[in-house]
Amino acid sequence: MKFVISTQEFNYLISRVLNVVSSKSTIPILSNILIEAKKGQLYLTATDLTVGVRCFTEAKIIEEGATTLPARRLGQLIRELTAVNIEFVTNDNDMTEIIADSSRFKLYGMNKNEYPQLPDLQEAHKFKINQSDLKEALYMTSFAVSREDNRYVLTGVNLSIKNGWATLVGTDGKRLAKTTLKVQAEPQVEGNYIVPLKAVEEIQKNLKDEGEAIVFLMKDKIALQLEEAIIITKLLTGEYPDVDRVIPQNPELKITLHREELSQLLKQVSLFTQEGSHSVKFTFTPGELKLVANTSDIGEGVVKMPVNYQGNKLDIAFNPNYFMDILRHSKSETVDLGLSDPFNPGIITESAEKKQKEDRGAIFVLMPMRLGEE
Repeated sequence: MKFVISTQEFNYLISRVLNVVSSKSTIPILSNILIEAKKGQLYLTATDLTVGVRCFTEAKIIEEGATTLPARRLGQLIRELTAVNIEFVTNDNDMTEIIADSSRFKLYGMNKNEYPQLPDLQEAHKFKINQSDLKEALYMTSFAVSREDNRYVLTGVNLSIKNGWATLVGTDGKRLAKTTLKVQAEPQVEGNYIVPLKAVEEIQKNLKDEGEAIVFLMKDKIALQLEEAIIITKLLTGEYPDVDRVIPQNPELKITLHREELSQLLKQVSLFTQEGSHSVKFTFTPGELKLVANTSDIGEGVVKMPVNYQGNKLDIAFNPNYFMDILRHSKSETVDLGLSDPFNPGIITESAEKKQKEDRGAIFVLMPMRLGEE
């Protein structure tokens, strides 16, 4: 194998696959990336047997071939090179010489035949989706995914396809984020797919703000094809909980809150919460919301803001970090908070104007915390 490529282009290419490479794999070849040069294109592939990424670009292919090279070592080397172009030459023993101006480096690789193949997508169902729509939908849901392995099915984003609509949900049992968007799918394309968080993050990294993507659906895998990349992942097994049961349908109270102002006040008052037991009391009185946090070893923080509330005094406590996460992942100027009482979940939705404009809107649900003694 022999090819020449710009250093900047190769550096960009390797950065797109490097995150997938496992740093603690018991299978040595999974610490490598597969490099293939054929038909004027250069392909880089990485996999950890759960998530696989293949990126490609045009290059000057002098001799077709393939090898695998240690991913992190190669990535570190390429980042340090100052040459405009680099040349790769691989011999029959999988030793690769990298030539950059007057510098020469040799890296020992492993045979390409030992590298796991990415699955065939020929038999998969597929649909098209705008990259920007998918990027935003994943951004608005993936933050709520559980990071705890003991809640296995909650460590991924749940994707449901039905009647040309895609519904994405992320939850860790304490908070929930849900959004729906239109997709270009045939009526018979439907199903439920739990996409692991690592794959979601890889997909988000590769999505752009324009253009379309093709999503391939299989029984135990899902793949996303972009212009210059393919991302394939195994799905999480198990049954995702019926989240609609915990989403409040008709909350008795609906309060409009200015997103930026509330976020700023929560940042201030959360400084007075205790590590491990974050809790801020929300007190609603006519025309006003008061946020209070106090701990015996830190002190007390009290902040206020005007709101359109006209009912009886209502006290409810929320985790401020979870609430700020929701506000950060919402895009509208104001959000609507729906409440029934201090013991049931609060529902946070984007302003009606945004939902009407985009024909969809995100729904966030937040479990309340136990109110402390006054």
